[in-house]
Amino acid sequence: MDTPQKDLSYFKLQLEELLHASFPEIAWDTSFINQRASWAANAYEGAFIAGNSIEQCNEIADYILFEGLHFSKFDTVFQVVCNEFDTVMADEELRPFAIRMLSVCEPVFNTYELTDDFAYSTDYELLYTELTGAIAIWIEENGLQ
Repeated sequence: MDTPQKDLSYFKLQLEELLHASFPEIAWDTSFINQRASWAANAYEGAFIAGNSIEQCNEIADYILFEGLHFSKFDTVFQVVCNEFDTVMADEELRPFAIRMLSVCEPVFNTYELTDDFAYSTDYELLYTELTGAIAIWIEENGLQ
C-alpha cells in the first residue's frame, strides 16, 4: 500500500500560516520552517509505514510541526491591544501596533515560565494585567506615533 502523500510543501504551508498569524517574530525564519516541515513529513511517513491510521499520522506530524508553538506571545499582546486600547487607534492599526509592542513587552514575558498551556493557568491574568500596564506606560511616554 502506498503512503498517502503529504509532502514537505504541505507541512511548510501549515507552519507558515501559523507563524504569520501568531508568531510574526519568527515567520521569516526559513531555516526553522524547513527543518520543522522536514521533521513532520518524515514523522508522518514513518508513522504511516509503521501501520498507524491517517488520523494518528496527522497527530504525530502536527505534534512535531507545532511543538512549542501553542502559546503565542504575539496573540497575547494582540489580545491586550484589541481589548484595552482599541478605542485609541483605528482597527487597521491594531495588528501593526501589537507587533511593535512585542519587543516592549518581552521583559514582562521573561518573568513567567511560558508553556504551551500557559493561557489556561492562574498566572495568565496577572500577565495580561502586567502587559496592559507596560503598553499603557509606553503609550504615555511615546504616544501612538
